[in-house]
Amino acid sequence: MDSKKLTLWLLDYGIVLILLLLIAIFSIASDNFFSLGTLTTILRQVSIIGIISVGATYVILTSGIDLSVGSVACISSVTAALMFKAGIPIPVAILFTLAIATVYGIISGCLVAFFKMSPLIATLGMMTALRGAGYLITDGLPVFGFGAGISAFGRGFILGIPYPVILMVLIFIIGIFILSYTPIGRYIYGLGSNEEASRLSGVNINLVKIFCYAFCGLLSGIAGLVLLARTNSGQPSAGVGFEMDAITAVVLGGVSLLGGQGKLPLVIIGVLIMGVLSTGMLMANINDYVQQVVKGVVLIAAVAFSYVSMRLRDKIVNSVNE
Repeated sequence: MDSKKLTLWLLDYGIVLILLLLIAIFSIASDNFFSLGTLTTILRQVSIIGIISVGATYVILTSGIDLSVGSVACISSVTAALMFKAGIPIPVAILFTLAIATVYGIISGCLVAFFKMSPLIATLGMMTALRGAGYLITDGLPVFGFGAGISAFGRGFILGIPYPVILMVLIFIIGIFILSYTPIGRYIYGLGSNEEASRLSGVNINLVKIFCYAFCGLLSGIAGLVLLARTNSGQPSAGVGFEMDAITAVVLGGVSLLGGQGKLPLVIIGVLIMGVLSTGMLMANINDYVQQVVKGVVLIAAVAFSYVSMRLRDKIVNSVNE
């Protein structure tokens, strides 16, 4: 393998080496880190962010961004909790919650597509409004006392694998299939690469954008239900910081914030890195404030590397073609 091919390989898959390095470091720092129990804990912990990251990837591939995912997860959690407490059948409550979460995404998509609002401003507004709505409908208090049926999902296992992890894997498989084997997947990549070219080729770019934000809203709603199942209560303060963790995981996975470039399978590695970082720092007795600094630095480094690697990759590809 020549140096150019090796460089391209490292740009694409070096993130796997980073994950292995982090595992090695924390295994040395903590005797209990490298164990099956810790792996299960990490996978359960990242399941919510992993589910959200799939939707965030779709939005970012269109060169958009969705800051409302944490608030959608939060209000979905408390909405379902209130419906369960009111005695509404679980299937009905779940379907309604997911439908309304999708509507939140559609609203964001319409603001971006039809009103030409900046995705940052549109979803920041949705984030703030939904967060406030969550506090309003709960009077700022946790919602609990609706039985343990829903928590069985959050704490259950199949062959030693937690239910939320299985759900996350299924969602990743569906997300990969849509992006790789359906026309809408090609439209998403085309839209992110060159919006004007996509429009001129006959693609309804507005519908593609709305689909991506709606899909992101739906998955954020599912994440909210998983959060509810894990805690067995609807917390109006939950979900803070989910958007940053999801965006960091997506960018770590090699998805360009400029849109049109990135592979969803590698986002799984980005999600695992976030989980390993959080669990490893906790087991190493690193305080919360330092953890926040580290996560912020990781996000900045991931974005910077994304831009540098894109320029380097283009330079290498052009030199090969010449």
